[in-house]
Amino acid sequence: MRIISGSLKGRKILEPKDIKTRPLKDLTKESIFNIIIHSKKFKINLENSVILDLFSGVGSFGIECLSRNVKKVIFVENYNVVLPILKRNLENLNLNEKFSILEYDIYEGNILSKLENKFDIIFLDPPYKDKNLDKLLIEINNQKILNEGGIVIIHRHKNEQDIIPKVFQIIEQKKYGISKITFLSNLN
Repeated sequence: MRIISGSLKGRKILEPKDIKTRPLKDLTKESIFNIIIHSKKFKINLENSVILDLFSGVGSFGIECLSRNVKKVIFVENYNVVLPILKRNLENLNLNEKFSILEYDIYEGNILSKLENKFDIIFLDPPYKDKNLDKLLIEINNQKILNEGGIVIIHRHKNEQDIIPKVFQIIEQKKYGISKITFLSNLN
């Protein structure tokens, strides 16, 4: 797995040997960024963006954002098998001032209320078996951490039928192999 564009293009990202973790594939990642950059349905200026990468895993999405010179990425991950790999990937890139890692379970301790930033992009890549996505989206809305004009991007299995709360609207949805990528905007 590699960084596909930006200042770190071609650099390798370490992957876990753990079968429970499924890093974002390069083709899917490239497609996501093509939509972010070229979509006429929303306007995101990556270089001015603050990114929240929930269920970060090894950091593939957030690291790609850093390579594309975003302002800041907050990684949230607590799975002790991939956390050391995420840290090593970020250390290898020498980008210490542009990111932070929060070692929390998203569903415990009301973590979203403790965030000091508002975000232009919130990327959600929960385990495929996770059935709490609607609760998390409601919490994102209630905590008002998505900037006006910001987007939520969700990576799921293509057959997963998630409930999207009515405070969000689907603005784009694509399938790539076994993945489904959904782009949401907030209606508030």
